[in-house]
Amino acid sequence: MGHGMAGRYLDAGHSVAVWNRSRAKADDLIARGARWSTSPADAAIDADAVVTMVADDNASRTVWLGPDGAAATMRVGTIAIECSTVSRDHALRLSRELNARGAIYLDCPVTGLPDAAAGGKLTLLVGADAADLERARPYLAPIGSTIRHFGPVGAGTVYKLINNLLGAMQIAGLAEGLAIAEQAGLDMGLVLEAIQSGVAASPQVLRHAPRMVARNFADASFTAALRHKDAAYALRLAEELLGARPVMAQAAVEAYAQAKAAMPDEDEGRMIELVSRPKA
Repeated sequence: MGHGMAGRYLDAGHSVAVWNRSRAKADDLIARGARWSTSPADAAIDADAVVTMVADDNASRTVWLGPDGAAATMRVGTIAIECSTVSRDHALRLSRELNARGAIYLDCPVTGLPDAAAGGKLTLLVGADAADLERARPYLAPIGSTIRHFGPVGAGTVYKLINNLLGAMQIAGLAEGLAIAEQAGLDMGLVLEAIQSGVAASPQVLRHAPRMVARNFADASFTAALRHKDAAYALRLAEELLGARPVMAQAAVEAYAQAKAAMPDEDEGRMIELVSRPKA
């Protein structure tokens, strides 16, 4: 995701400094004119805006606030845009830390697959002061075709966690439903046709049902470990806000915990392999 986003900034004519744990993954961006940075702090020197896309709270904390984090060198007034899916607690803490250092912080998680990132077609889920959002728009426009402003800092992250929790529920439920159909001996071509044209046909179902039936996960784009992390953050938030442990959210987290344990770095659609018996 971050690779495609960086490419979009280059396409828009921005001067871009990039950092990643593996330099090799940035080689083509460097060939296109990006400056390789030795650390997030190096990348943030003299930057008008800093945009991050990492895996979780710990990675976000490191790239922003670690010894070589971006906050060490950012100027007062730099726009700090966190596009990662993190917990709400982390988003709020990060906002306080960066604001105290004079930065302008937006939580801006995104929806869309890597091809949407490369094409500038992401949907941006923003939590920010309205005036800060306006200042940040020149740095959001290259990567997103839709900006949804949910409210103050943290609000964009809340919606992203809801979105990814719903996705976890749908994908886990789809895996179980298709496994039942397979073991019952139904015509899976007909099952696919019925699902895709029926009331259960959410975008997640439309994307994953054919892949699950065919066991074709070559176009892997989202891992079981990442979905588990998002669902777990969402469950924790739900417990805080609702004062109870929601049954559906808990079930989704438990299902993805199994998938994470069995195949953490594999496509989440492979969850069907955990619930469907091998064919005789």
